[in-house]
Amino acid sequence: MTTGAESAGRPKWAARRRLSATFWRRGWLRGLLLLVPPLAFFGLLYLGALVVLLISAFWTVDPLTTEVVHTWNLDNFKTVFTEPTYRTIAIRTIGIAAAVTITDALVALPFAYFMARLASPRMRALLFVLVLLPLWASYLARVYAWRLILAKEGALNWTLEHLGLPTINIAYSNWAMWLVFSYIWLPFMILPVYAAIERIPDSFLEASTDLGAKGWRTTRSIVLPLAFPGLVAGSIFTFALTLGDYITPTLVGGASSQFIGNVVYSNVGIANNVPFAAAYAVVPLLVMAVYLVIAKRLGAFEAL
Repeated sequence: MTTGAESAGRPKWAARRRLSATFWRRGWLRGLLLLVPPLAFFGLLYLGALVVLLISAFWTVDPLTTEVVHTWNLDNFKTVFTEPTYRTIAIRTIGIAAAVTITDALVALPFAYFMARLASPRMRALLFVLVLLPLWASYLARVYAWRLILAKEGALNWTLEHLGLPTINIAYSNWAMWLVFSYIWLPFMILPVYAAIERIPDSFLEASTDLGAKGWRTTRSIVLPLAFPGLVAGSIFTFALTLGDYITPTLVGGASSQFIGNVVYSNVGIANNVPFAAAYAVVPLLVMAVYLVIAKRLGAFEAL
């Protein structure tokens, strides 16, 4: 005979077995339950914030009360794309981001090739530590260190003076920003390029040598095409991180070295013009959207 407690517990166990059997037979349902929480988090916080940003860009601010007026118009976008000052700042931001990306690619390619193909295991481990070591330090500490190096009485000019060379004064200029950005984001270019070069089969290089190709021909015909997705993948990081930065321009850039981020920050904090800041923040989003589409066509995501 069964007790009343056992009889009451049977429906619960039967329901659990049926539910377990359902999940076992339908693997897609298990995957859906695993993905729903992170997708909901992503949708609410990230995509939701972008939607609010885009909507607020169509509002304006009352010049007398500084209150946001929820009236739909295109005034902010007209100012962004027609005002010469804001066009200049956008062009400067995109241009320096592109220059930093090209510089890091030129430096990272031979460095990553040496790490992947020529260095011994012990040397490779040491180089990995040297590449990743700056990332362990504070971002602000690295920027301030370069600010001291590039100062008029800094380490760079001191070294040039003792070598009998003329000093250079690039502190608080676009040149300083280009140099600092190139240093800060270089590890983000080296790592994907290294991963792409490491995956090149040795047989490809051996076949090229057997067919009489010289070093440059092998590099141009085999190494560069196969490493190109890694270069594009690294460029996503260097270009996007430079495009959205506003700290480095503030610390090492001059009065005429504003970035898009600086304008957005000043309009949010000082001018209290959030709608215009939102409209101007759309510019790097559009640039990165186009850049990611091009990068995907070039196979960059396969190297991530």
